[in-house]
Amino acid sequence: MCRVSSSQVVFVVAAVAGCISIITNMSFSGPSIGSGGRIARRAFEFGRTYVVKPKGKHQATIVWLHGLGDNGSSWSQLLETLPLRNIKWICPTSPARPVTLFGGFPSTAWFDVSDLSEDGNQDIEGMDASAAHVLSLLSTEPPNVKLGIGGFSMGAATALYSASCFTHGKFGNGDPYSTHLDAVVGLSGWLPCANDLNKKVEGEVAANRASSLPVLLCHGKGH
Repeated sequence: MCRVSSSQVVFVVAAVAGCISIITNMSFSGPSIGSGGRIARRAFEFGRTYVVKPKGKHQATIVWLHGLGDNGSSWSQLLETLPLRNIKWICPTSPARPVTLFGGFPSTAWFDVSDLSEDGNQDIEGMDASAAHVLSLLSTEPPNVKLGIGGFSMGAATALYSASCFTHGKFGNGDPYSTHLDAVVGLSGWLPCANDLNKKVEGEVAANRASSLPVLLCHGKGH
């Protein structure tokens, strides 16, 4: 299970604060947010969403995604303590589903996974559904607010997958990805479908999106 612990607080504060510095100091431009398109082919029932409202002027909204086996509540409690007054945090909870990594045992997961690496079997349908859910959460935010996605472990993988959808302008199934992202944060995660991305980042538009999107990746050292 990938639950957050108190020992991660300093790490998260430093990483997220760096991202916020990027978000709140950059100019905003880009297309408006759409509805998210036609994504889910299977039925995915997402859990409860927790919201941490900004204590000051609302300048940015970040959807923060939990790790495998966790939920949005634990991260919302941590994010509530961060000294970032101008940020609204949206902490959704993933569907509970059978997870191959756990021998088919059900767990909260943004997509099915056989191993925590870029080389495992890819559940494109599950990743598309989760990325579309994130997009729908961002779709009601004010137009003058910066938008970001971040996450821990599998949540980081989902955030990075969403970033790749933004870069390509479409989901894995070909449906349009109709939102603008201002920053992405990944803590202790990986990039799903990494081996295929170089083939897909084609054309000037995709290249410009990829080069202009601030991405902060942080990972602890192995022992």
